[in-house]
This record gives sequence, C-alpha cells and structure tokens, in this order.
Amino acid sequence: MCGPSVRVNGSPRPLVAAVVADLVREMGLDARRGIAVALNGTVVPRTEWVSRAVRDGDEIEIVGAAQGG
Repeated sequence: MCGPSVRVNGSPRPLVAAVVADLVREMGLDARRGIAVALNGTVVPRTEWVSRAVRDGDEIEIVGAAQGG
C-alpha cells in the first residue's frame, strides 16, 4: 500500500480521514449506536471523535456492542 495508512481492526487501510469521526463515517458507522473506538490501545470517548486526529501508522479498533442471552 502506497502513501499514508492505518490499520483498522487489523487490516491495512489508506489514511483518508483526518479525525476519528471521519473514519467512523467512512466505514458507514456514523449513525450506529453502541460503537467504541480505540486508537493505539486507548479508548477514545465519543465526545472526542471530532477532535482526535488519525495519523499515519495508527492502530484503530472499532467494535460494536452485541446483544445476546
């Protein structure tokens, strides 16, 4: 992969997003509830998604809550 990239849930992805909120939106998850994002092993509160920068080489985990019983 050429150019800046990040790893999202273990898979390489070109870096297009400037902030976490942009990345979540790119992934089609912006309207979903129950999503958590960790950036380089640290959970990013939803209130910080619009200001937390995404940089080349970052490791991002995006997980969703699941119901079960």
